[in-house]
Amino acid sequence: MIFLGSDARHPATEGDTLSVRKKPKPFQFTFNGFLKVAFQGSRVTSDAGLVLVRELDERLGLEAILTEHLRDSRHGLNTQFPLPDLLRQSIYSRLAGYEDLNDAARLSTDPTFRLIGSPKRWDRSAALTSTLHWFETELLTREENLVGLMATNRDVIGQAETWDRSDRVVLDMDSSESPVHGQQEGSAYNGHFETVCYHPLFLFNDHGDCLAAKLRPGNVSSADDWEELLVPEIDRQQAIGLRVAFRADAAFARPAIYEALEARGVGYAIRIPANKNLELQIEDILFRSPGRPSPKPRVLYKSFQYQADSWITPRRIVAKVEHHVGELFPRVGFIVTNLRLPNRAVVRFYNKRGTAEQWIKEGKQAAHWTRLSCHRFRANEVRLQLSVLAYNLGNLWRRLVLPKRVDSWSLTSLQQRLVKTGGRLVKHARYYWLLLAESHLTRRLFGSMLQRIWALPAPTG
Repeated sequence: MIFLGSDARHPATEGDTLSVRKKPKPFQFTFNGFLKVAFQGSRVTSDAGLVLVRELDERLGLEAILTEHLRDSRHGLNTQFPLPDLLRQSIYSRLAGYEDLNDAARLSTDPTFRLIGSPKRWDRSAALTSTLHWFETELLTREENLVGLMATNRDVIGQAETWDRSDRVVLDMDSSESPVHGQQEGSAYNGHFETVCYHPLFLFNDHGDCLAAKLRPGNVSSADDWEELLVPEIDRQQAIGLRVAFRADAAFARPAIYEALEARGVGYAIRIPANKNLELQIEDILFRSPGRPSPKPRVLYKSFQYQADSWITPRRIVAKVEHHVGELFPRVGFIVTNLRLPNRAVVRFYNKRGTAEQWIKEGKQAAHWTRLSCHRFRANEVRLQLSVLAYNLGNLWRRLVLPKRVDSWSLTSLQQRLVKTGGRLVKHARYYWLLLAESHLTRRLFGSMLQRIWALPAPTG
């Protein structure tokens, strides 16, 4: 039996079985009388690559994790759509590039979005806009569920961490802007970004997983609330026996951060703003040597002890000075650190912090985590956490499942080349067949990714 989609004359209602109706007449053309076009949306999908992510989330134990952390206040007949179905529809639509709930009605009959849900949804529609809106702005905005959503995200990453064999983790913290349009709660003008916005804070590990995120008003400092995200993560990583290192830019050059990291034995490299006292310490390498300059940049390093007025103890500073041809003044940077590494190695370690900015950019472009269009601040907090969970599923797909030759693809490339794969759903007596178009997602690549997923250890508990 093949299930047909609805047309404008027979709109599907939420939860309706996609029953067989009288076939509408196909369209024909004068330029080619042998060509016919029909609209059968419930049988054709453009997001068939998501079934691979669904197999990965099964291996990660997502359903058991969210069942543990989220609470459903519905009872009896009100539970037409289980929480796992609603959560998957919310995060998978974001992972497929749909920014908000405007596409929910169309996606409700999409074969992929029906198949990623529970079995009773396979022959019926997924949730419509009204149900998903209630789910995201009412159910998940309750305090216990917002906290549970954050815990769900962290536990999904924790499951993947059990498969890693490293004895050290590097944490990167950074903030970003989320522009708003209108009088949204908590939005404010930010002088640095020169826009009215929210100012979310993010914490990543060195694999690109977003370990924690916090939505903040637009006018707070970049480092505000650092302790709420950073300290619990350090304690968690050290509790499982990992060594922890930390990197951040000059916005996080705060004595309280240094002291908290030192008290926990965490190695760090944090850029600090230049000042006259620091520049006096490197006078001997600030000036260009006499004679004709080299066509290549001349790079010099220096390490020294320094104590600012607000510091309770001297700390090591590593300075990097670059002299470039055609530039009157050198490029100078200072890093405060407690790492016992050569100067050049400290700078090289710090420079890798730039990947965190790339991950934030990917989250904006692929998971739309700055698309926070609700009026209420709490509802936008939920939207941010849903987008972070979608981003993490995509990142885990990339780093755990993709073959070596394509594991450097951006999440946007994953969307365009793998998720956006055409397919046709056919139901036989015993099986559902999803017939895929072969383009970037070839049979060989599809099979390779499935084998990698099946090779991952099954979730415990």
